[in-house]
Amino acid sequence: MQTLRVRTGSAAHTASLGQALGGLLQDGDVVSLSGDLGAGKTTFVQGAARALSVSEPVLSPTFTLVRTYAGRLPVHHVDVYRLRAIQDVLDLGWDELLEGGGVVLIEWGDAIDSLLPASRLEVQLTAPDGEADAREVVVRGLGSRWERAWPAVADALRAAGG
Repeated sequence: MQTLRVRTGSAAHTASLGQALGGLLQDGDVVSLSGDLGAGKTTFVQGAARALSVSEPVLSPTFTLVRTYAGRLPVHHVDVYRLRAIQDVLDLGWDELLEGGGVVLIEWGDAIDSLLPASRLEVQLTAPDGEADAREVVVRGLGSRWERAWPAVADALRAAGG
């Protein structure tokens, strides 16, 4: 497993990290996002979607659970925060989402770790105490896909100011 830690100073910087990683995403990739409420998960996804040529506004799927956007690849933005059981996730058409093409970005992905593919990116965002706009972002690459792509991930994060 490869790991990088980045500190951002603003929401725009967090979005730029998402955009940098979004430019590397390929058909079938899964990104699991975790962190405290309000830590910037949706902001990160907005940046990734921008890199994937999504032109419409990317909104939090907290109440709709899944939003799909057209871009260079379909972007499936999932939020499992309100789901209470693994069966609830399966009832969303989970297998179809993973196998249907495009990129899947899951907010609160750590809650469904057992359902996630072995090959994925994990992004954890936390807000340091007393620093309103700062975020600590930890990116982990799991599986052979990300082992091969890790040099590009590290370069993209550095170029985005990480």
